[in-house]
Amino acid sequence: MKKQVVRISILQSSKIMTALYVLMGFIYSLVAIPMIVFGSPAVRIMGFVYLFMPIVLGILGFVFFVIFAAIYNLLAGWLGGVEVEVKNLD
Repeated sequence: MKKQVVRISILQSSKIMTALYVLMGFIYSLVAIPMIVFGSPAVRIMGFVYLFMPIVLGILGFVFFVIFAAIYNLLAGWLGGVEVEVKNLD
């Protein structure tokens, strides 16, 4: 059975993507800690930038996914949405 995604909820899906980007940003934080502790002054500055990457990625992820979802909804109205095939399991 084919189903079609014709609209993406902009706010709800953006909140989920923001949470995912923040979690991915913590990888930068793990890299930042050794940079701050063991690095030269220039590397320490970069470490502090990396330390704030979860916040930066969260903000950018939200903004860009809002734009993506709005464009998807516009295009899905004109062209049709993404089709997926699903199967009922008994």
